[in-house]
Amino acid sequence: MDSELLVLLHHKFEDYVHQEEGIEFWYARELQELLGYNKWQNFTKIINKAMIACKNSNEEIPNHFTDISKMVKVGSGAERARLRTYS
Repeated sequence: MDSELLVLLHHKFEDYVHQEEGIEFWYARELQELLGYNKWQNFTKIINKAMIACKNSNEEIPNHFTDISKMVKVGSGAERARLRTYS
């Protein structure tokens, strides 16, 4: 892979970082978009593989993946929790 492309992708990845209380994290739904996955169902397969790799590396999955609910607006203007979003 071209080093210029790697630098560009790194900068794009860092554009999506969030911080709370000194902790950096990324929302899976934003990474889904960044990495070009059109369907959430396809991206969850990648998340599950990453969780397996985490476990195989003797890392605690909850230290790296957290189930969260993010409120989103629906057609009527009301809000509901979006299910199974990882950060």
